[in-house]
Amino acid sequence: MPEQARRTDRTDQWRVLAVVALGGAIGASARYGAALLWPTADGGFPWTTLGVNAVGCAVIGVFMVVLTDLWRAHPLVRPFFGTGVLGGFTTFSSYALDIQRLVTGGRVRTGLAYLGLTLIAALAAVGSAVWLTRRVLAWRQA
Repeated sequence: MPEQARRTDRTDQWRVLAVVALGGAIGASARYGAALLWPTADGGFPWTTLGVNAVGCAVIGVFMVVLTDLWRAHPLVRPFFGTGVLGGFTTFSSYALDIQRLVTGGRVRTGLAYLGLTLIAALAAVGSAVWLTRRVLAWRQA
């Protein structure tokens, strides 16, 4: 590979890394803000994390339809928003920690319910958002 092509590849990788990091900071800050606005009591059901993950999945559904069916975005939009913002906003680590806290706190059934409910809510959110977004786009084109 010629030297110029290697430099271009490295520059592109740094740009992607920079936009993912910036987006991640924005998404994680928004998630932290949600946790401050709607804190979960010790041992309580983690509704905020469940809600954040469901909302994030719905936004991912809308975003992917818009990018694939409607808009040819700049190459850095997907890593910035999809990976960075939404990756920082949704949170598998808090989800796993919430389950661990519920189970070790003696609330095994609640932890298992939360485990399943989050999966169902996330899949329903993304599926519904994709379906609804495609319906809206079809309606607008008609």
